[in-house]
Amino acid sequence: MDLMRYLKENMVFVPEGQELIRDFVDPIKWMSSDYKMSIPGTKKEKIVKEELVMIQSFLLLKTPVTNELYHYVMDIDYDIQTKHFPVVNISWMDAIQFCNLLSEKLSLEKCYTFNSVSEEIAVDDSKNGIRLPKDAEWQYACRGNSEGYRYNNIEDIAWFEDNSDGRLHEVKTKKENSFGLFDMIGNVWEWCFDFYDEERYGNYRIFRGGSFASEKRACGATSRRKSFPDFRIDDLGFRIAKNNFERIK
Repeated sequence: MDLMRYLKENMVFVPEGQELIRDFVDPIKWMSSDYKMSIPGTKKEKIVKEELVMIQSFLLLKTPVTNELYHYVMDIDYDIQTKHFPVVNISWMDAIQFCNLLSEKLSLEKCYTFNSVSEEIAVDDSKNGIRLPKDAEWQYACRGNSEGYRYNNIEDIAWFEDNSDGRLHEVKTKKENSFGLFDMIGNVWEWCFDFYDEERYGNYRIFRGGSFASEKRACGATSRRKSFPDFRIDDLGFRIAKNNFERIK
C-alpha cells in the first residue's frame, strides 16, 4: 500500500468554523467498565455546560480507519475479506500508537509523546503528524454545515440497531455528509483525543457517533460516550485527523 497516496485520496479538507459544545453533567458521579452502563437513571437535574469552540481548518479521513489500513501500518495479519470494514476492538491507546506509527512511516512529526513515568500522553498541536480528532472537531465535521442532531435521514446515512442486522458493515455504503465524510453516525463509535471530564472521571476518554448496535437516539452529531483508555469492544473504532499546515502531498 502506498500510504501517502492513500491518505491524499482519502483525507477530506474540513474548513474553519465554530461549534457549540453542550454537555449535560449528572451530579451523581458514575464510573463503569461497560460504556452501555455509563448513564444511570437519576431524577436529579443535570448541570448544563456550554462552550462555543472555534475550529481551525484540518484534514479528516473520509471513513473510520479500515482493517486494510490499520493492519498494514501495524504490520499484522488479518482476514482480507474484512479489508473494507472499520477496524474494531481498538482502545484509545491502540489508536494513539497507530497515529504515531503512521506519522513515522510518512516521515511526519509525531503528535503524541508517552511519559513512561506518569503514564500520561502529551499532545503537541504544533506538529504536522497524524492524530485523533478533538471532540469539538469531530462534532463540527459530523454536522457538515447542517443543523440538528443528524445531517440527513438516519436510514440513508447510518448503520444502527434497526437496519444493521446486528453486525458491522463496509465503509462508504451509506450517504456521506456535505464535507464528503462517510459513517460519521452509526457503524462504529469513534474515539476522540479529549478527556470526558478529568476532574470527575479521571482518564476516561470520549467516543462519538453511535454504532451498528446502537439504538436510534444514540446515533447523532452530539452523541457522546466515555470509557477508560484501554477499553475495547466490537463496535468501537476510530478515525484519523491531521493539522492543515500543509495538504497531503
